[in-house]
Amino acid sequence: MRTHPLATDAVLAFGALVSMVLGSFADPHGPHGPTFGTRNPDPFSLLLMLFGAAVLVFRRRHPRAVLAVTCGLSLLELTTGEPRAPVAMCTVIALYTVAAATDRPTTWRIGLLTMAGLTGVAMLAGPLPWYAQENIGIFAWTGMAAAAGDAVRSRRAFVDAIRERAERAERTRDEEARRRVAEERLRIARDLHDVVAHHIALVNVQAGVAAHVMDKRPDQAKEALAHVRDASRSALNELRATVGLLRQSGDPEAPTEPAPGLSVLDELVDTFRHAGLPVEVIVQLGPAPGPLPAAVDLAAYRVVQEALTNVRKHAGPGARAEVSVVRVGPSVEVTVLDDGGDSADSSPDPAEPGGGHGLLGMRERTGALGGTCFAGPRYGGGYRVHAILPVA
Repeated sequence: MRTHPLATDAVLAFGALVSMVLGSFADPHGPHGPTFGTRNPDPFSLLLMLFGAAVLVFRRRHPRAVLAVTCGLSLLELTTGEPRAPVAMCTVIALYTVAAATDRPTTWRIGLLTMAGLTGVAMLAGPLPWYAQENIGIFAWTGMAAAAGDAVRSRRAFVDAIRERAERAERTRDEEARRRVAEERLRIARDLHDVVAHHIALVNVQAGVAAHVMDKRPDQAKEALAHVRDASRSALNELRATVGLLRQSGDPEAPTEPAPGLSVLDELVDTFRHAGLPVEVIVQLGPAPGPLPAAVDLAAYRVVQEALTNVRKHAGPGARAEVSVVRVGPSVEVTVLDDGGDSADSSPDPAEPGGGHGLLGMRERTGALGGTCFAGPRYGGGYRVHAILPVA
């Protein structure tokens, strides 16, 4: 019916024509009630019924025009037909179509006008008495057509609204899934960058030390290589844990150890001290009850790790660093300072291959928690990283 609406309307028009023709042979005022075959319609009435049924074929394309034409045909039949034929049935179908295709105020305006017009003409200008049941029937049938069309329109609107909400929910669910996948990719990329950059920088430093003192001070070279071994082992362990996050929680090799946090900050700082970077640490989280949230704890640890890695990579010889983690009201402030050493500028060089990802990762971590991160040169030399992480 939806694929071929014109054919459907043609079938409906044919059925209406058959019903009107059969109804025109029935006499509602028989001695024992309505009787069939006791009267014959006029040829003019048959022509009106045929023309009215033909117009109904176009009721969906031009609903108001079809209603106007069928109303005119019905008025002709009501004023001239004797005996009267049920041409008004075309108007009933056309009024239903208009009501189903428009809004409620328009439906009631057109419906009341049609009901009053046809009923008034039938009562005042027709051959039957004004109180005849055929006149009351015209009023009832046109009123029911308008009400039925409005009910169908309301139901269609309700179904369309439900379908639209379902489609919107489906689109929203897909967009949310894509957003979560993108966020997870960024998070894993940040973790991989922090782990690899930190440990590879330490391995590079210790390997350079070992190569430099290998001939003259073999004991110190062995110590540097031991640090290389420890740093590479730590890198492998953290990479294994990070990649293991891609597994489902029920997989046998899914990680169960907690993510690194401020509780292992001393171990992190020791790795830089072994690499020749003096670091002073101050941690004052105050008497606040309970530990920090896991996300805040991890973000603070990663900010310190990335900032110290940048100091080791970009600061000059003899550089010193200071780390402070202080809880101030509802936030935790992480500050990493360095004096630049013997270099005029210890800031990360964006021109280096891959440069800038660490600073971007710090800002993304803090921004995801609703915090802020500033990184820039200090007056007098050196570099400063300052992150504010809301605890709530």
